[in-house]
Amino acid sequence: MKFQFWTVGKAHESFVKEGVEMFTKRIANYYPVDWTIIAGPKNAAALSETDLKKKEGEIILAALQKDDFLVLLDERGKQLTSEGLASFIQQRANESTKNIIFLIGGAFGVSDSVMIRANFKWSLAQLVFPHQLVRVILAEQVYRACSINRNEKYHHQ
Repeated sequence: MKFQFWTVGKAHESFVKEGVEMFTKRIANYYPVDWTIIAGPKNAAALSETDLKKKEGEIILAALQKDDFLVLLDERGKQLTSEGLASFIQQRANESTKNIIFLIGGAFGVSDSVMIRANFKWSLAQLVFPHQLVRVILAEQVYRACSINRNEKYHHQ
C-alpha cells in the first residue's frame, strides 16, 4: 500500500515544510509515501468560486486512477480518533488497497464531482485550520496511526 498526500494550492510554506518533511520521513518507515501539490488553474483569480472548484476538480479527477482509494478531507466528513484512523488504515491494508490518496482541496473546497468520487470523507475537527497547517496535522496523524498499528510508543509520549 502507498500513501499519497495531494493538496491544491501553493508549495509548502517554510514553517510547514519542516514538519511535513519530518512526518513524511517517519511514515516512509511503514509505507511508501509522497506529496503532490496540485497547482490551480492559471486564471484562478478571474474565476468564480464554482468555476474554480470545477476546474480544480477536473485536474484532480484526471490524475486519479480507477482503483485509488480517495480520502477527502472535508469539514462535513466523519471525525475519527487516532485509534479510529489506525483501524481505518489497517482495514485498507487488509483489503490490499494499492493507493490511499488523502486530498486537501482548494481554498473553497472541492467540486461535487470530487465529493462524489471520494471513497471516504474525513473531518480533522469541527475547527477550521489554515490550509497549510492541515498538511502538518494530516502527516502527523497518519504517522501516529501507523505507530499505533505497530504498537509503538509515539502515541503515548
